[in-house]
Amino acid sequence: FSEITPTQGEISVGESKFFLCEVVGVAKEIDWYSPSGERIEPNKPEITVTRNDESSSTLTLYKAGVDSAGTYKCLATNGDQSAEATVNVKFYRKLITFKNAPSPQEFNEGDNAKIVCDVISSPPPTIIWKHKGVKIQMEKDVRFKILPNNHLQIRGIKKTDEGSYTCEGRLMARGEIDLKIIRVIVNVLPTIRVWQSEVNATAGVGQSAMLTCAADGYPEPMVTWARAGVLLESGDKYSFNEDGSEMTIMEVAKLDEGEYTCIAKNKAGESEQELSLRVFVKPKITFLLNQSTSEMEEQVTLTCEASGDPTPTINWSFGLRTFTEGEQSLDGNVVVRSDARVSSLTLKYTKFTDAGQYLCSARNAIGVDSQPAYLEVRYAPKIQGSVTVYTWEGNAANISCEVLAHPSDVSMLWLRDGFQLPNANITKAKVFQSPTASYLEVTPESENDFGSYNCTAANEMGTESKEFLLIQADVPSAPSLGEVEPFSSSARVEFQEPDATGGVPVLRYRAEWKTVGRGSWVQRVYEVKGALSEVTIIGLKPETNYEVKMSAINGKGEGETSPALVFKTEPVREPEPPKLEGTLQTKGNSLKVNWIKQDDGGSPITHYLVRYKPKRQTDWKPEIRLPSGSEYVVLSGLEWNTEYDVFVVAENQQGKSQPGTLTFRTSPEPAAIPGTHTMHRSALSTGIMAGILILAFVLLLLAVDITCYFTNKCGLIMCLCGKPGSGAKGHNLEQGKAAFIKDESKEPIVEVRTEDECTANHNLMLAALFTSVSSVCVSALSLLSLPGWLPWLWTPSHL
Repeated sequence: FSEITPTQGEISVGESKFFLCEVVGVAKEIDWYSPSGERIEPNKPEITVTRNDESSSTLTLYKAGVDSAGTYKCLATNGDQSAEATVNVKFYRKLITFKNAPSPQEFNEGDNAKIVCDVISSPPPTIIWKHKGVKIQMEKDVRFKILPNNHLQIRGIKKTDEGSYTCEGRLMARGEIDLKIIRVIVNVLPTIRVWQSEVNATAGVGQSAMLTCAADGYPEPMVTWARAGVLLESGDKYSFNEDGSEMTIMEVAKLDEGEYTCIAKNKAGESEQELSLRVFVKPKITFLLNQSTSEMEEQVTLTCEASGDPTPTINWSFGLRTFTEGEQSLDGNVVVRSDARVSSLTLKYTKFTDAGQYLCSARNAIGVDSQPAYLEVRYAPKIQGSVTVYTWEGNAANISCEVLAHPSDVSMLWLRDGFQLPNANITKAKVFQSPTASYLEVTPESENDFGSYNCTAANEMGTESKEFLLIQADVPSAPSLGEVEPFSSSARVEFQEPDATGGVPVLRYRAEWKTVGRGSWVQRVYEVKGALSEVTIIGLKPETNYEVKMSAINGKGEGETSPALVFKTEPVREPEPPKLEGTLQTKGNSLKVNWIKQDDGGSPITHYLVRYKPKRQTDWKPEIRLPSGSEYVVLSGLEWNTEYDVFVVAENQQGKSQPGTLTFRTSPEPAAIPGTHTMHRSALSTGIMAGILILAFVLLLLAVDITCYFTNKCGLIMCLCGKPGSGAKGHNLEQGKAAFIKDESKEPIVEVRTEDECTANHNLMLAALFTSVSSVCVSALSLLSLPGWLPWLWTPSHL
C-alpha cells in the first residue's frame, strides 16, 4: 500500500511544489511516472525524484508551467509485490490579470463606443461592468451591451455617459476578485453660435469691424478664421482675442466686404460657419468744377460726381433754394438731371443773380458730403438805390448810385443837363466815390437845383445809366389823435403818425394842452425813438377839463396841428402802482429793485412801502418804508437759490396804490466766497483799533481838563460847573437872564444858572462825567476781552 501527500495537486503557475509518496512496509524500488506515462529520471532541472528512505520518495516540480499539468503516478515494488498511488496536478493563475484596459479611453459623441478591458485568469473570470460605482443593468438601457470578449459596448455614446467605468473580474471557485477603473472621455464635435451672421461696417479712416462666433465643444475648440480658403493670421490687418472667437478687421475698406469662415476644431472634429461683412461707404464727392459765363449769353452746366455705398442721392442748393431731379423753376431755366452717381445742374439763361456758390450734397444712409462750386457770371453794371431823394433849400442831400457789376472795375460819373458834375454852374455839388458806389452831395440853393440827376456806370461788359430825382421836401401833416387815458395828474395820449411825412422822417412830436376855455397852452416836445405811438402829459390838476393837440416836426419844419381833443382828469385818489425792474447783484443773494413812478393820483407821494418774502413761505419780511424821492431799494442777505416775491406800494394822502410786483430767483450758493473771512476780520480789527484810539483820546482829554481845572480854574469842567478864577477872561451873562438869537426870537437858547446852583451840582456833574468815561472804558475792555482777539491784537503784524 502506498499514499501520496498532498492528495490535491493544484499549483499556481510559476510556483514550485513537491509531493511525498510513502509505502507501508519496505519497497525495493519507488518510481514516479509523468502524465505521459514516462518514468521520471532523477535529478532533472525542472522536475526531480528523490529517494528519501526505504519507504518514501519525493517528486519536486520547480516553477511549474501549465504544460506540467496532469496525473502523476508513484509505483513501489518489492520483488513481485507492487503498490501505486496517483495525484492529479492542476495549474491555475494566482491573480486576475488585466492585460489590456487602458485609461482614459476617448470616444466622439454619437459613436458606437467599445470600452476595452481584457482580463486573463485561470479559470476565465466572470466580468461585471459598473458606471460611477453602479452596476450597469443591460436590460434597462439597450444601448449598453457586453460583447463576447467581455468588452463594454455603448451605442450612440452621449456626453452624459462620460465618467468612470469599473471593469471587475471575479473567480467564483476561489472567491477571487480584482477590478480596473477606466475613465471614459466623450469628445463633443464643436458647435458654432453666431449672434450676427451679417455684420455691417462703414469704411473710413480709423474704422474697424468685428466678427464674432462662439464655439462650444469638448475639448474646448480652437477657433481660426479664413477667407476664400486662406487662413487669416494676426497682424496689421487682423487681430484676434485670446480664444479666437472675435476677429477685428482694421481700417475697413470696401475691399474687405465678403464672406468669412469661422472654423472651430477639436479632437472630435471640425465645424465651420460663414459670416458676411457688408461694408458701407460714406458719400464722397469725387468731381466738381467751378464754371464761368456771361449774362444771357449761353447756358452753363455744373456737374457733380459722388461715390458711396449705398449709391448716394445728389442734391443741389443755392442760397435757400434746393434743386432735385427735373425742372426746378416755373420758366424752366434751371434743369437738374441725375444718372447713377452723376448729377448735373443746367442754367439755360444765366442772369447776374445766378452768380455765387452752388452746394452739391451727396447723401446716403451712412452720411453726407457737401462741396461748393462757384459760378462766375460776368455782367454789365446794375445801378441800385432809391431814385427819389427829398431835401429842402440849404440842406445837403446825398444821392446814392450803388452799382453791382462783374468785373467790379467800374467807372462812374454824374451828369446834370448833359454836363458832368461837379461843374462851374453847380458849385454846391460834390462827388464821393467808393469801390461799389458813387455819392452825389447836393445842397440846393433854389428851385433850379431840384430835379433830375443822371448816374452812368460802365465796365468791360457794358454801360448803364439811371435818373435820380431830387425833390423838395415838405413839412409833415398833422398826426391823428386817438384815445386819451386820463389820470388824476397826468394823461396818456395815443396817436397815429402823419399820413404824409413830407418825404423825410418825422424827428419829434409837439404836444400842447391847457384847461378848457382858459389859460395858455403848455407844451412839451417828444423825440422820436423807435415806434412812438403815445405820449404822457403831466402836471395836470385833478377833476379838470383839458384839451390837447399835437403836431409833427421833420427836418423841413413843423407841420399843421391836429384838432384839439377834450378830456377830463380823474379825481384825487391813490397813486398808480409803480413799475418794477430787478437787477441781481454780483454777490448773488442780493437784489436791487428799481421802480418807475407812475401817476401820483393828484396828490404827492409821501413814501414807498417795500415788502418781500420767499415764494414758498406765507410770512412777509418786515416792511421797509422809504421816502418819496427814493427810486430803488437793495435787498441783501437773501437765501440762496430761492424764488422771491417783491411788492412795492406808493402811498399819498388818499391812500395806498395797488402793489407793483416782481418775482425773481437768487443764484445757487457758491462753494466758497473768497476773501469773506479776511474782510470780516479786517473790519473787526479796524473797529477795535478805532475803539482803542477813541478810549486813549478821551482819557488824555480828561486828564488835561482836570489839570486845567485845579491849576488855572479853566477848562470844560470849569465851564460846566466851576467858579471863574481871577484870571478868567470872557463876559458874564447877567444873572437870571437869557441869551437870544440875533433874529430877536423870544425863545431862550441857553439856560443860565446862578453860581450857587452850579456849585451845588458840581459833584453831580463830575460823577456823571466819570461815569460816562468809565462806561467807555468798560465797553472797550469788554471788546478786547473777546476770545482770540487780545492775543491777535498784540501780534507784530497788527501793531
